[in-house]
Amino acid sequence: MGSALFLKQKFKRVGAGCVSPEYLRTVSALALLCGAGLLAASAPAVAQIDLAQSAAEAIDTSQPMMLEAKELRYDFDNDIIIATGGVEIYFDNYTLQADRVTYNRKDGKFSAHGSVRMTEPDGNLILAEDMTLSDDFSEGFVQALQIDTPQFTHFVAESAERSSDNVTTLRNGTYSVYKKAPKPPLWQVRSTTIIHNQQERRIYFEGASIELFGQTVAKVPYFSIADPSVKRKSGFLLPRFVAQNRLGYGIAIPYYWSISPTYDLAVTVTPLTQQGVLGQLDWRQQFDSGSYNISVGGISQANQDEFAGSSGDVAGRFIINTNGQFDLTSRWQTGWDITYATDRAFRQDYGFAQFGSAQDVSKLYLKGETERNLFDANAYGFQVSQEDNPSPTQPMNPVGPFTQVNADLQEKQPFVHPSIDNSIYFDKSIFGGQLNYDGNLTSLTRQITDAFSVNGVNRFRGVEGTFSRASANLTWQRTLIDPIGQVFTPFAYVKTNLFFLANADDNVTALSDEAVVFRGMPAIGLEYRYPFLASFNGGNQVIEPVAQIIVRPNETAIGELPNEDAQSIVFDASTLFEWDKFSGFDRNEGGTRANLGLQYKLQFDKGSFLSGLFGRSFQLAGQNSYAIPGLLDATGDSGLQTDGSDYVSSLYFDTNTGFRIGGNARFDESDFGVQRAEVSASGRYGPASTVLSYAYLAERPDAGIDQQREELVGALNLNLQENWRMFGSVRYDVINENFVQDAVGVGYDDEGFSASVSYGEDRSRNNGEPVERIFFFRFGLRTIGDSSLSSSTSNSSPND
Repeated sequence: MGSALFLKQKFKRVGAGCVSPEYLRTVSALALLCGAGLLAASAPAVAQIDLAQSAAEAIDTSQPMMLEAKELRYDFDNDIIIATGGVEIYFDNYTLQADRVTYNRKDGKFSAHGSVRMTEPDGNLILAEDMTLSDDFSEGFVQALQIDTPQFTHFVAESAERSSDNVTTLRNGTYSVYKKAPKPPLWQVRSTTIIHNQQERRIYFEGASIELFGQTVAKVPYFSIADPSVKRKSGFLLPRFVAQNRLGYGIAIPYYWSISPTYDLAVTVTPLTQQGVLGQLDWRQQFDSGSYNISVGGISQANQDEFAGSSGDVAGRFIINTNGQFDLTSRWQTGWDITYATDRAFRQDYGFAQFGSAQDVSKLYLKGETERNLFDANAYGFQVSQEDNPSPTQPMNPVGPFTQVNADLQEKQPFVHPSIDNSIYFDKSIFGGQLNYDGNLTSLTRQITDAFSVNGVNRFRGVEGTFSRASANLTWQRTLIDPIGQVFTPFAYVKTNLFFLANADDNVTALSDEAVVFRGMPAIGLEYRYPFLASFNGGNQVIEPVAQIIVRPNETAIGELPNEDAQSIVFDASTLFEWDKFSGFDRNEGGTRANLGLQYKLQFDKGSFLSGLFGRSFQLAGQNSYAIPGLLDATGDSGLQTDGSDYVSSLYFDTNTGFRIGGNARFDESDFGVQRAEVSASGRYGPASTVLSYAYLAERPDAGIDQQREELVGALNLNLQENWRMFGSVRYDVINENFVQDAVGVGYDDEGFSASVSYGEDRSRNNGEPVERIFFFRFGLRTIGDSSLSSSTSNSSPND
């Protein structure tokens, strides 16, 4: 059983070196053996010593130091305490362990010997054979030192010295960032002098060399990094390298400035041999309720002719992005993400730099949410990145008075001010069913009409002017199950729309000339399901016929009202049983329609399953909304324009072992020809994982699709031995037999080092311009930083 010594108050001596038994009892000592000038303890002992007489004001005397050992001796003549055998010292969140510890009260020094382990308050573990420390642990000298931090960084040195201002100086040391392992670290920094300033929370390296795989790859006379425990610290970050045919060669030099715990600034300067200097500022600020960022980039181009023929052919170019989010209450949030660039090509031309979350869409928002209510308000602005030059992939051009405005793509973009969605799910049942409310208010302004033609007929994606619409929809449904398992779901809904029209384009004569237009659409319906369950040894299967009928009046004012949010109609298995298959509020499906389908599911006990659906939709009475052109669509390509729709189907298989495949298809209602199809498969087997997708769209001249489209997209990732991986991706145009995009690369990742190199070609944006070849190399050293090299070049032929 060990001895314990609390070092706090002046040690009391009685007679010839014996401690008073009465005093020992007051401090809970069990036994002490007295000798002539030497006090030995072979049983647990407790005493108190005043450290203040030797350490002056270095420590807080209210904090005790406890020492435990198998054997404790006190030399009264030399004023030395000697502890041996499993010695442990605890002081102010410090822990010191050693085979033997000597404490000299005259000079206030500890000497620890044999398997020394000291744990500091921040979690650092110091290992050594011999260590000398002051009694407040603020100063010391160590030989054969190793320091392990909680962040898995490691220091090893021949010797180290610690001063009272919390500066540790290591001589002939190494620094690495790997967990302990039988093999040596992949990389390390070897330095003649390593200085760890705990007050500054920074590590300085003098006479350093960076070693990779045991070989020196770089020598640096002097550099510094933040303490691994520091998340934010001012200083230069590792540079990034750039090589592009229109920009030249360059190096991005970032400096990070941690101004305060709540805000910081990053300044990046990128000199480019052909274009000058690109400057960038990134500001971040954190509040209790949220945060915001501002990112600005700009350049005065020295050789703007490199961008001749594009919007980048100007001298001064800049971009700004700001985004933020704040909690107003526990249920309400507001924020923004806004981007402005002087030209459309800025983000693409200087794509090696990141400008916040810069993108084509800017928005302001306000959102509130409870378990049953949702309020979401957004204001949008759009800045296109596509040039005005006509695209060969979109050959439809308007005729007549709209021809001259065809190229003004930016002016065709609307400002949405705002779009507000509000949903309420009522908690009380109405006639035994669920009642829901969905509302929307959208108001937008467009400066130029967005027109195109199909077979010589002008259609409109948007019209010049200001248009607003307020919509309120109520839906009700109830599910009933009879004794034999049949499921009946009666439902009803009513949709109301109030349009405010301010058409500023007299050439668009189809629009109603009324300033205010009201439209309503009531409907009642019934859905019927009858699932049949068949079990077998190892699983079960379910066959479920589904029938749905919806009765409503005809849609009114078709083609006389704007259509902004219902332009996309995708009729497939996922939308077969939608009550209204239009994608938004601007169009309402009318007439009486029936939807019929058969669902099947094969479920195995081990988790794998197969599911499928096959069905069709029928217009039973009234006008077919999908057969009557609106402002946008001509005869349409929805597959719903005839009384009997196209057939839709889906099939999905999941092995529950990492492989799954699924797809859906639409077949022509007359000859069963494939109109569109999508198939996607993904799987993992051993070290390989892959994703493969196939898409097909049939030729439909009446809908403006002049040729069929067929495309394959695939990606593969292969994990090699230990930390190595290979990856690649491809996008292939089957019809034109052309690789649209392709890339291949190799990477290495472990706990302290990551690197990857990739090469790719991109033909998706050429439009007759050269093929873009992209080379990218990235590497990162944990705690040191990341760096990269990006290179982009173009060939003279797009098919090269």
